[in-house]
Amino acid sequence: MKKISLYLYNGLVLLLTANLLYAQTEKPVIRFGLIADPQYADADSRGTRFYRNSLKKLEDCVITFNQEKLPFMINLGDITDRNPADLDPVLQVLKQLRSPVYTTPGNHDYTGVASNETLYKKLKMPAPYYSFKKGNWRFIMLNTNEIASYSNVAGTWKEQELNVMLKNINERHGKNAQEYNGGISSRQLQWLKALLQRSERKGENVLIFSHHPFGCATGLTALNDKEVIAVIAPFKCVRALIAGHHHAGAFCEIGTLPCIVAEGMVETPDQNSYGIVELYPDKLMLKGYGRMTTRTISFKTIKNR
Repeated sequence: MKKISLYLYNGLVLLLTANLLYAQTEKPVIRFGLIADPQYADADSRGTRFYRNSLKKLEDCVITFNQEKLPFMINLGDITDRNPADLDPVLQVLKQLRSPVYTTPGNHDYTGVASNETLYKKLKMPAPYYSFKKGNWRFIMLNTNEIASYSNVAGTWKEQELNVMLKNINERHGKNAQEYNGGISSRQLQWLKALLQRSERKGENVLIFSHHPFGCATGLTALNDKEVIAVIAPFKCVRALIAGHHHAGAFCEIGTLPCIVAEGMVETPDQNSYGIVELYPDKLMLKGYGRMTTRTISFKTIKNR
């Protein structure tokens, strides 16, 4: 009886040791930085928004990302607040980052901009919406400002799509038909669906990024949020949606799709907001700095949706 007890004890010790070693050696497949809504402006603070302070916050963020040797950063938009001239100081700070920045624009980024293409070029975006791949992970950068009253759609085919979106919202008594919200075009939706079909077929894991969320923030979601979710929802390859725009931040599940809304950097005089995302085979971990909330999403719970 003593021998059996000894064997059980030794076995338990070995099991605990193995689990401890695994926990210590487990490394993320991919790591990257995340920011949302710095909204820098050479302007006086208003309410809870401290526009000038965002430049120093960005500098501190870049220092951390460089120290962590992150391979890239994702900017969820609204990098400036109201003046195209304010973009240059922000870009000077981002030049200090020793890795690429992938950007999807925000609604404030279009203020005072006459040419969308000029804005995308300055932000080093390869196209208004695009994707890139790291390992077996596909990163999709949607543009939820493609169809919006502020993004130079007047007199183009996009203007009619905007009118249809607003009509649909009003008919269902929605709350997101606001001047600061935008949507994605039918062409972008077709592109997204084809890309997700290819990713599913190839066994890729997918993260989808946008400025406007598709849920979690009543009155602040994309104009055609429901139509976009209807396209995304059937694809099991999509692991999470990550957005900005709602400065308070949020988390919810849209159906079974995990949706992270990152806290805005412009809020508060001195508390920063940025994060480091770590991707593992079975989970996503967001390590928040300052106001950004630390979160863990387990992929095991969403694989069979």
